[in-house]
Amino acid sequence: MESISFSDSPVFTGIVEDGSTDLRGRPVSRLLTGGWSASLLIIGVELAERLAYNGISANLIVYLTNVMQQNTATAAKNVNVWYGVSSMLTILGAFLADSYFGRYWTILFSSLIYLLGLICLTLSASLSFLSLPPCGYTSYSCPRPAAFQVVFFFISLYLIALGQGGQRPCLQAFGADQFDKRDPTERKRKSSFFNWWYFGLCSGLLVLLPVILYIEENVGWGLGFGLPAAAMAIALSLFFLGTKMFRHKIPSTSPVTQILQVFVAAICKWNVSVHSQGEENKYVIQGFKDETRRLLPTNQFRFLDKATIATDFDLEHKANVDWRLCTATQVEEVKLVLRLIPIWVSCLIYGVICAQTPTFFTKQGSTMDRRIIRDLKIPPANLQSLFTLTILVLVPVYDRVFVPLAKSITGNERGITLLQRIGFGMFISVISMVVAAVTEMKRLQVANEYGLVDMPQAIIPLSILWLLPQYILLGISDLFTYLGLQEYFYDQMPDTMRSLGIALHLSIFGVGSFLSSILISIIEELSSRLMGQKWFADNLNRAHLDYFYWFLAALSTLFLCIYLSFARSFIYKKEESNVWKDEEIS
Repeated sequence: MESISFSDSPVFTGIVEDGSTDLRGRPVSRLLTGGWSASLLIIGVELAERLAYNGISANLIVYLTNVMQQNTATAAKNVNVWYGVSSMLTILGAFLADSYFGRYWTILFSSLIYLLGLICLTLSASLSFLSLPPCGYTSYSCPRPAAFQVVFFFISLYLIALGQGGQRPCLQAFGADQFDKRDPTERKRKSSFFNWWYFGLCSGLLVLLPVILYIEENVGWGLGFGLPAAAMAIALSLFFLGTKMFRHKIPSTSPVTQILQVFVAAICKWNVSVHSQGEENKYVIQGFKDETRRLLPTNQFRFLDKATIATDFDLEHKANVDWRLCTATQVEEVKLVLRLIPIWVSCLIYGVICAQTPTFFTKQGSTMDRRIIRDLKIPPANLQSLFTLTILVLVPVYDRVFVPLAKSITGNERGITLLQRIGFGMFISVISMVVAAVTEMKRLQVANEYGLVDMPQAIIPLSILWLLPQYILLGISDLFTYLGLQEYFYDQMPDTMRSLGIALHLSIFGVGSFLSSILISIIEELSSRLMGQKWFADNLNRAHLDYFYWFLAALSTLFLCIYLSFARSFIYKKEESNVWKDEEIS
């Protein structure tokens, strides 16, 4: 009988080979750390974070209009600005993680700030001197809040934004870090990680988020805000207890510094001729501590290659060599970042479309018949769970059916390329805006037929289920574009900038929210002056959200064409395995 050697099993291969360490910088065991066991703890923290964030954002426009007594346009802009700030702060969190603190400590500290914000928000809706009496969906007789109540509420809200900014870009990158890219088995698991990460979040949100939203509107905002705070405290405790299971990427030098060094070195040698590709250059020893692969040279942005050329001055003044001479890998990393920018810009309109879900989609639903079975009514924000349900159903189909089938045709290990996945999702988002516009036209037609145009408090006899198609289409779009962008910005960024890559992905939705707010302000002013009727009037029966949706559909089509032109010329990252250091200057 043939003997079995356990030493050949991937589980018993000893030390993780991708440069991962424990918190003290020591090599870690493949058997005792990382993998799905560690990732599940990280997903638990992310689930608590998403439950808290969505529990607030999904109903925020309702809270601002009905409790804080803001008009529809102002409330929508405040939601968009808060969402935008939350997303843009991820860049700061990613920078601090990649440059100084590492992902683990950034997650831990930012989670504490997050928890503080949730506690303050709960107090703002619970304590009598900080909160206001609850009001119905269409009530216009609520008392207006005092200045200090408004200030405390928004301080709480932006503490949450600050905590989320540090936590969110690091959690996903930290979860992906638990898989060794140099091990074939773990590399395949990492490829599926992003899909199943989202699947896990959707499973939890589908069950828990409707409960939170129901409690907020039917029991009390204080309890509705307090439950996510409790969930965050529990998840954070479990995360801390699992510290020994995690694999860490200890930051070496600031990625921003490395980028600046390349530009400074290239500018200093503006009059030096660039060697042709394939000609041997001399490089200074400047490899990164966790560098396990060297990027292969590309012909794009050739002027940056000047930074790799050693001159006589460099050989004589080695003390200042960091800012005059860079490794080929360092230069190629900067090229990677530059190549991502056009894709980032062309996807911003997708962020604008996503910003409509917690704002105008929810306000539409609040005017419609929300009865599902007899007298059972659902909060309009609960329709956002359709995103979750759509992802929950389609992720296993995509990962287990579509990818293997497409792989057999294309030969690509992902089935289709990341950019193809993103582009298809953007196309679906255009269709979702067309459907949203048609649905809004139907809602306005019914309001007119029943003489409800000037009765903003009346419920229009049109089922809220008419909104299902636009939510489902955006859910399908999310499966392709949102998840595609996640993996794209993680995979195509340099290894030392992975948190920043996730932050760039999230910033698309932050900038998209800002752009949505700007568009609302401009259109509100122009529609009032030119048409004498605002597209975003407080009385939605007199507003024209349908015009806005048609405008977004047209704008999305334009940006999709721009995206396709950039995607055709994009060069994916190419790596050479098993390179640990660069050639030394002789």
